[in-house]
Amino acid sequence: MDPRDSGRVARGLEPLHAMTYFAPETEQHLTAAGLKPGRMSYFAGRAAPMGAVGAGAVAATFYNFNPALVARHIPAAWSLATPDALVTARFAAVDAALRRMLGDEVVASADMAEAAGLARRAAEACTGDGRPLAAGHLDLDWPTEPHLVLWHALTILREHRGDGHITQLVGAGLSGLEAIITHTATGRGFVVPFAIASRGWSQEQWDAGVAGLAERGLLDADAALTSAGTALRREIEDGTTRLAAAPWDHLGAEGATRLGEIGGSLVRALVGAGCFPSGVFASG
Repeated sequence: MDPRDSGRVARGLEPLHAMTYFAPETEQHLTAAGLKPGRMSYFAGRAAPMGAVGAGAVAATFYNFNPALVARHIPAAWSLATPDALVTARFAAVDAALRRMLGDEVVASADMAEAAGLARRAAEACTGDGRPLAAGHLDLDWPTEPHLVLWHALTILREHRGDGHITQLVGAGLSGLEAIITHTATGRGFVVPFAIASRGWSQEQWDAGVAGLAERGLLDADAALTSAGTALRREIEDGTTRLAAAPWDHLGAEGATRLGEIGGSLVRALVGAGCFPSGVFASG
């Protein structure tokens, strides 16, 4: 399968994983398991499949978050709830969120079951080699209900791709802060105010990062990507897609296209249900 095609399918399906971070059910279930409300639910919930790892491991695998922000919640989270309890709570949250936003009829539909089978076939071709977040999720037992199988499979695929993306960023010499700055500069990611606030950077740190990238010739005076910056981001994205291609090659173009079709309709339903707040993503 052409990596560019598989990359488009993967990016189109990502909201089915990312909805976890916006649905209120996630924090509700994770705090019921013992966590404090707020950022702790995100860091501990997503990291839980790796076990009770320290702040350094979470910051390294999440990459574009301020390590100081991570350290305010990890490892303290593990004294409040075990990783196993959080994995269970997270699946329960996904179940509740998808049923609320999609409805029981869609959750129990033949399309959902078909999509789950296709996504699982792709995810089972992932390996954890050099990919700690993906490896943690690959170690989990598979759920039985199709909508949870679909979510789990897409989560594996997303973390597999993300681990490879960090490899590309490190190879390009971009720190976590520089990575999020250049990503927002593409016009296809978070808007700058949300990126600064959600990733825990101060305005001074962000401005210093912008200045450093400008000195390297990657940003211009308006903090827009230069031709060199655009070329570097393209190289990173192309490399990420190549590293993420194996599971999609295993699934094949026909299966990937069908998964993209079903997944696209589910994404549209989530957007229609108001899952993703306005003012977060750039229009480009």
